[in-house]
Amino acid sequence: MTSTLTNLLGPTTGAVTTALDGRASIVAATQGAENAVLTPRETGAWSHDLRHALAARIAAQHDEPDAAEHYRSKINDSTLANLADPQNDGSDQGLAHVCAFMDRVAQQTRDVNAQDIKDLQSAGVSDADIVRLCELNAFLAYQLRVLAGLRLLGGKA
Repeated sequence: MTSTLTNLLGPTTGAVTTALDGRASIVAATQGAENAVLTPRETGAWSHDLRHALAARIAAQHDEPDAAEHYRSKINDSTLANLADPQNDGSDQGLAHVCAFMDRVAQQTRDVNAQDIKDLQSAGVSDADIVRLCELNAFLAYQLRVLAGLRLLGGKA
């Protein structure tokens, strides 16, 4: 099965191929989760393009340039494309609060607290949209860790 995970890994051999073949249902479920988080039917306040920009941003912060480029390539709205760059604070798009939250969750997970949520709420972000941001960050954390683990298994870490 072709998936983002297998595409980012590239050709595999040995233990990685065995692991992927033996866990095809997990690879498929991972792709299903990606689709649900990045291209859901019900987007709330976060368009597919914004979700891809934030995913690319998170991947870049985790030193995963191939994953960052994968997600960046799916952005059609040029006004959102530069959000994929962690150096952009999102002010130009009125999304500084969202970028700051996503960066904090991605880079300083242990330090996230109730005030971070209150800050989003104060900026007018609904609770459902806060959950959507957290889902996106959680999925990327999972995907990038699985990718790193598979590379390690294949001796490419």
